[in-house]
Amino acid sequence: MQRSTVHLVRHGEVHNPDGVLYGRLPEFHLSELGRRMAAQMADHFERRRDDGANIVHLVASPLTRAQETAQPVADALGLGIITDERIIEAENRFEGMSRIRSRLRQPRYWPLLVNPFRPSWGEPYTRQAERVLAGVQDARRQAIELAGDAPDRPAEAILVSHQLPIWVTRLAAENRRLWHDPRQRECTLTSITSLEFVGDTIQRVSYVEPCADLLPGAANVPGA
Repeated sequence: MQRSTVHLVRHGEVHNPDGVLYGRLPEFHLSELGRRMAAQMADHFERRRDDGANIVHLVASPLTRAQETAQPVADALGLGIITDERIIEAENRFEGMSRIRSRLRQPRYWPLLVNPFRPSWGEPYTRQAERVLAGVQDARRQAIELAGDAPDRPAEAILVSHQLPIWVTRLAAENRRLWHDPRQRECTLTSITSLEFVGDTIQRVSYVEPCADLLPGAANVPGA
């Protein structure tokens, strides 16, 4: 059966001096460090391609930070960027707010916290996983078509997305429960969560941090 891999990449650090949970808000650009992360992550994929990886398809969320993270990959690999709304950031009722922890102590926000398993403050985890996995499957099929007949070189696609959708997609792929402690997500800035397929079935999930050396001191708003 046809083998393929889809890499889910989180965007780089965003310029966000006020610590806003920016969610789907437009015009939140990468910081200088974020641009360095994107370039270093692109180098990682370029080395993989030079070592024989058959990377043929590149997709990004429509949000600015994802598009800016994808651009160095496009330049390094000579690929166009396809935009897919299905891999956008999760909806969040706290979008646009800063100092989220202090707001959670205010009674007017407590109704948003009644069901952390859904969650009640935003897009259901199940919906996020379903839409991202649909995008993953389409990207996988497109990569196979673009790669042609190369059984010894599995087709690979890269999808640049956001922390929460990537994390719940990984949980779903590993048949784990979707509700979780946001502080426990293994999905750092410009990390790569890879879904390895045989046919249309996920056989293995792997994770790497090509920018681990740039993470200390980076701003990392949970859920952003």
